[in-house]
Amino acid sequence: MNFKLKLLVASVALGLSFSSMAADTIKIGLSGPFTGGSAPMGVSMRDGVKLAAAEINAKGGVLGRQLQLIERDDEAKNERGVQIAQELINKEQVVATVGFINTGVSLASQRFYQEAKIPVMNNVATGSIVTKQFPDAPDNYIFRNSANDSIQCAMIADEVVRRKFTKVAILADSTNYGQLGKDDLEKALAKKGLVAVTVEKYNIKDVDMTPQLLKSKQAGADVVITYGIGPELAQIANGMEKLGWKVPMMGSWTLSMGNFIDNAGKNANGATMPQTFIQDPNTPKRKAFIDAYLKAYNPPNGRIASPVSAAQGYDSVYLLVAGIKQAGVTDGPKIRAALEDLKEKVDGVVTSYSKPYTHDDHEAIKNGMAVFGKVQDGHVVVLK
Repeated sequence: MNFKLKLLVASVALGLSFSSMAADTIKIGLSGPFTGGSAPMGVSMRDGVKLAAAEINAKGGVLGRQLQLIERDDEAKNERGVQIAQELINKEQVVATVGFINTGVSLASQRFYQEAKIPVMNNVATGSIVTKQFPDAPDNYIFRNSANDSIQCAMIADEVVRRKFTKVAILADSTNYGQLGKDDLEKALAKKGLVAVTVEKYNIKDVDMTPQLLKSKQAGADVVITYGIGPELAQIANGMEKLGWKVPMMGSWTLSMGNFIDNAGKNANGATMPQTFIQDPNTPKRKAFIDAYLKAYNPPNGRIASPVSAAQGYDSVYLLVAGIKQAGVTDGPKIRAALEDLKEKVDGVVTSYSKPYTHDDHEAIKNGMAVFGKVQDGHVVVLK
């Protein structure tokens, strides 16, 4: 090979090397419902994730590499979530995925990550079974930083007793989320010696809750507890108004969703729910996050559609990156092991995470970390 040819080959090889280095990002899957009834949660979560990734990349990324988010809309459909999981693993070769809003989508999809030994950070889905789906596996790749339903239901049961309600009506949607949450709620109430006077089911996109509400009213319920998402929760609140039935409305964290508050209007006032994060700049860290979010996305009325989803999405990236940084590589088993023994304290907007996970506990949010919120004139405030 003559000198010029050698030089050409070397130049091409060097060019390819630099090109591959430039393209050598750390791919993170980002999966959630960005359309449909769950979209306020999904979009808020996605925007929180993107905000964190942009901050991390602006500071040099992790392991000298930039984060690349591979974003997919699962439409809150289990089968779509499964397709996305397989695509992100096999085609995109992500090193981890953050997201999952809907418990059903999470349970259907994350088995593929478990089999591939790729960590998943559930940042919104709250079904208690989510992190315990694979009890017989030697290692668990499913992590979470949202308040699971067991935590929320215990809080709700405590609040029922504190406010001296004795006749509880439960209205839960027919999804995995609604029915698993309903089961956890009944268990939590049973520990307080309470049995619901009626347990009613409804479907996504139902627009008339009159039959369920009439049964609840006739049973003498003094509080309605819900497990569902925004659009149908608004139908419940509006249905109670139409019946002239005024009892308190309480439920899981989703009563903070923008499409509940907006669609129910004044009928949403007074609804109470557990929250890990309320859009209140009560610490410098939270103020910085809220200001950055509002500047980046300019949501209507200055209100994040789902503040909990946005904050947990944001924190999930910082938790995952702490694991990657400690592992020193993007190998799934090593990231998992690092997350289970994080040396670095992660200062999030929900909380400061100090050793949030162990090998046997993949729940970052513990009892006592969430607070009760209340809808008041279009916003969620801390219940006092």
